[in-house]
Amino acid sequence: MNSKIRILGIDPGLETTGVSILDVNNGKYQSVYLNCIITKKDKPASERLKEIYLEINRLIKEYRPDCMVVEEIFFNINTKTALEVGQARGVSILAGSINNIKIYEYTPLEVKQAITGYGRATKNQIKHMLKIILGVKEDFLPKKDDAWDAIAISVCHANNIKFKEKIECYNNNSGRL
Repeated sequence: MNSKIRILGIDPGLETTGVSILDVNNGKYQSVYLNCIITKKDKPASERLKEIYLEINRLIKEYRPDCMVVEEIFFNINTKTALEVGQARGVSILAGSINNIKIYEYTPLEVKQAITGYGRATKNQIKHMLKIILGVKEDFLPKKDDAWDAIAISVCHANNIKFKEKIECYNNNSGRL
């Protein structure tokens, strides 16, 4: 693995999609971009999904990430919300795929475990640990949880990439490392 990697983190949602760009260089994390794509409720879903796709595509072209990480759907939400999140995930993954970016996925439980060491951590516990991991002050991170979630997914991947690459190598070489 290169000692430097740029990760695009996505916390998908139709109304709000959290997006982060995280540089990892020799084990040090630097947040390059952190924001949300917010779509208006009064627009048709097709227009909102197009906005999400176009913005992610723009960010990919501008920041040139090495990979994309996307949060998997959490199913304890209502069906309508799950479908909307699934659609936002789909256009996000499509943007990465069209740009030939390797895509990884993590569950909320995996993200919490990677950030705090505890799979049932609260939002406040995650935020506290992210501030420590990133070495930032309280006012650095946006108020929207979706942006926090996007950077958390990126940090999760940074913590897991060596393991994921070894598993991929093992699988691609028919069980040989």
